Amino acid sequence: MKVIFEYHDVSPSESLEAFTKEKLEPLFTRFEFVIRADVFFKTENTSSDETGKICGIRLSAPGPRLFAEASHDEFHASVVETIDELMRQLKKRKEKMKTY
Repeated sequence: MKVIFEYHDVSPSESLEAFTKEKLEPLFTRFEFVIRADVFFKTENTSSDETGKICGIRLSAPGPRLFAEASHDEFHASVVETIDELMRQLKKRKEKMKTY
């Protein structure tokens, strides 16, 4: 499991990295074909108080890379939503990979 973190206009946080790795663990164990995750954290000025902390995750797997992104008022919620979306994409990809 290789996870690379990138921060844009955000100070690095070990607790946020640990939380993200913990949430990514089920993806790596359930879908063995995923080899790497690139995690991006950035802030954005928005008119809404409920958005602005953005988490984007790009997964390297056979075929096209998978990407999901979410924006909430805190990074933890963005991470959870992003990983949920990636889980849906991975399930779809695995169905296509099955041999009949």
